[in-house]
Amino acid sequence: MNCVVVLQARSNSSRLPGKSFMHFRGLPLVVLAARRAASTGLPVIVAISDDPCDDVLASILTEYGVACARGPLDDVLGRFVRVLADYSDDVTVVRLTGDNLVPDGVLIKEVVEFYLSEGLDYITTTDIESGLPYGVAVEVTQLANLREADRHAVTMDEREHVTPYIKKAFGRTVFRCYNDLRRGHFRATIDCLDDILSLHRVFPENEDPVKVSWRTLVDRVHMGLFQPTGDAPVADMVLGTAQLGMPYGITNSSNLDDVDRSTIIKTAIGEGVQALDTAAAYGRSEEVIGAVLAAGWTGRCTIVTKLSPMSDVPEDASHAAIAAKVEASVLRSCLALRQSRIDTLLLHRATQLKSWDGAVWRTLLDLRTQGRIKDLGVSVQSPEELLSALSVPEISHIQLPFNILDYRWEPCLGALEEARLRSSITVHARSALLQGLLTSEDPDLWKRANVDNAGIVLNWLSEQATANDREDVSDLCLAYARSQGWIDGVVVGCDDLAQLRRNISLFRAPPLSKEVCEEISETRPHLGLETLDPALWRKENIL
Repeated sequence: MNCVVVLQARSNSSRLPGKSFMHFRGLPLVVLAARRAASTGLPVIVAISDDPCDDVLASILTEYGVACARGPLDDVLGRFVRVLADYSDDVTVVRLTGDNLVPDGVLIKEVVEFYLSEGLDYITTTDIESGLPYGVAVEVTQLANLREADRHAVTMDEREHVTPYIKKAFGRTVFRCYNDLRRGHFRATIDCLDDILSLHRVFPENEDPVKVSWRTLVDRVHMGLFQPTGDAPVADMVLGTAQLGMPYGITNSSNLDDVDRSTIIKTAIGEGVQALDTAAAYGRSEEVIGAVLAAGWTGRCTIVTKLSPMSDVPEDASHAAIAAKVEASVLRSCLALRQSRIDTLLLHRATQLKSWDGAVWRTLLDLRTQGRIKDLGVSVQSPEELLSALSVPEISHIQLPFNILDYRWEPCLGALEEARLRSSITVHARSALLQGLLTSEDPDLWKRANVDNAGIVLNWLSEQATANDREDVSDLCLAYARSQGWIDGVVVGCDDLAQLRRNISLFRAPPLSKEVCEEISETRPHLGLETLDPALWRKENIL
């Protein structure tokens, strides 16, 4: 087979420095990855940089008899081309990375044979549709394509990740022969200490780590840490983290330590939640999330946070003072989250769009231009605020309260649909359980929410849950929110790990049909704004 495997590795990993020469089952990680790739006799070259930071790595590879070649540190595409300078254009090149231990010669050969038989220009296993876990990464192309990419690729992403130009120029095929395994949302790479501990569980104790089959490892990947428990990620779930930073909700009983909080976040990310929802005003929430991200979990889901409420700023504050206050809030969030850029920042209140003659919003737009914020949005409380937000073209994310009894948003859905046709807008619904009230049978809590006769509401909720074969009222309420086509993600918090796991199981259940949702809308009890808006609840002991 006219083929060569190039395995890229480095010493200066930002998430786990020096991971390439960390030992795993008696061998440096990069050596184990190279030996597994060479298990069927294909030539393997480890491509490292010519920077002095990789001198120790070069020595380790030489010590273990692994072929090594060097090239530019930050231009990995250029490194590949330099490493393969003596090969002909028609050689088939397999790209691997040194932090992926699962691929072996058997899998590589199978992917290459499929690539050649189909006459392809590029194929990859790095897609959830491959059915293979993230980290069982094999890319195949021709050296001629790499050389063309080297001549034309100009962006940092194209140079760093080697194949983006090739995919754009020649097309992208996903290797789907193992799609039926449905393990594409599992994880088998090494970016952090948790990943190493996870793979130690996955690799069998008494087998040679070089010889254990890739298929055995994929079959055992569920034994690792923070792996999903279902056949698909819970992509419509957003983890609300207010409870991780402070007491929150009318029924809150959380008593978590930092280990509990970290485990909850990691478990949610492992299950594939769409985003983590936090705010500067949520106590220690940003700090707790930041500690997890700093442990190597950065980039595995979107972080949505909110600007400070700025409730202590006087109405006559100068524009300069407002700008300083906004920048300070953004900086505090970045420091707490341990990130140089915020994924999505929402205005904590929609009134901040126009307050102080728009100074808050103008400052945020400047910060976005500077690259300190990726996306901007707003947390709205009422239909009027939603309609106002939809008129602002820079808003790409809207969060609003919504639950099974909330009829207020229906007149706005046409405007929302029109706005989405003009630009991309993500909508997250919070308070699907009305801060836990809908699952409570305590009449005192309902009275605080301005409902004196809760029996009518509770009976209706119970009847609907039974009639629609839902586990309970929580299941019914979450399923209703998830069934709304205009809602992209449902924010739900938890008091402990057990509650998180139950929420995840509910998100794996099917949503309600359109017909059931219509029946619910027609038969639900009517509640006033004084109940639908928690800000209007009686304040005794409510947090």
